[in-house]
Amino acid sequence: MTKVADPAVDSVLVDKIQIQQVLQNLIRNAFEAMQSCDRRQLVSSTIPAPDGMTAVTVADIGLGIAPDIMAKLFQPFVSTKAKGMGVWLSISRTIVESHGGRISCEPDPNGGTIFRLTLRGATAAEA
Repeated sequence: MTKVADPAVDSVLVDKIQIQQVLQNLIRNAFEAMQSCDRRQLVSSTIPAPDGMTAVTVADIGLGIAPDIMAKLFQPFVSTKAKGMGVWLSISRTIVESHGGRISCEPDPNGGTIFRLTLRGATAAEA
């Protein structure tokens, strides 16, 4: 796993445990998506975003997600896995939005999937 963190991003104002759960879920999903791939690469990055937000991405080079599924991926009980319950991405969206952010998913032009979430950056006084 490759991590890229912009030094301009110092801290975010979040419930650490909840955001850890979101990121663990995204990373676990990425590893599962790459199981059948000969080459596996996962990149996580953190960069400043507009309006005092911080953008966090988790990108894999797995098989990708079908467009019809991607359109409803954050709805409850939608899963790409045969035995998946389809609840964690819905829960993740609720967690991120409760922090004033957004979560989205898009195909990576080079193959695989990019999940992007935004979180409110902490001011110096808040940090």
